[in-house]
Amino acid sequence: MNDDLPIFYGWVQRSREVLFGYCESLPLEIYTQERSDFGFGSIRNLHVHVADRYLWWVGAVGMGHSETDLKGADFPNVAAVRTVFDGVDRLVEEALRSFDRLDEVYVWTHPRKGWKANVSQRWLLMHPITHEFHHKGQMVASGRVLGHPVLDSIETDLVSPLSS
Repeated sequence: MNDDLPIFYGWVQRSREVLFGYCESLPLEIYTQERSDFGFGSIRNLHVHVADRYLWWVGAVGMGHSETDLKGADFPNVAAVRTVFDGVDRLVEEALRSFDRLDEVYVWTHPRKGWKANVSQRWLLMHPITHEFHHKGQMVASGRVLGHPVLDSIETDLVSPLSS
């Protein structure tokens, strides 16, 4: 594998760290506040959903790991969610080492529902990344609605590359 995906995932991790910093700045009752008008109910639940999708697409679909469902698990605070993302990072690093047919498209069939999708190993990595950035915007917007906007000095989009 070339270095593009590992470098890009490093940017994703650094960008995620900015979001974690924002989430840690929130009062716990804001991070975990359940609202029926928020996707997945709370900022925390969105955060966990993002990790869950990495575990599904990269782990279960891409690497054949047994399915992990984080719904209903106890994530009382940001530290607990960080722990899940530590596992996500290990999983993605494993995929980056083992995926050797990045652009070979194949038909994947959902094991329980039977629907089919064309996927590739590159897509299985990129899909949860774009999904994460989509939900990151929702999390930041939810924080703003709850009276905790991101400071103007904090950039929650993709970080800039580090200089050599």
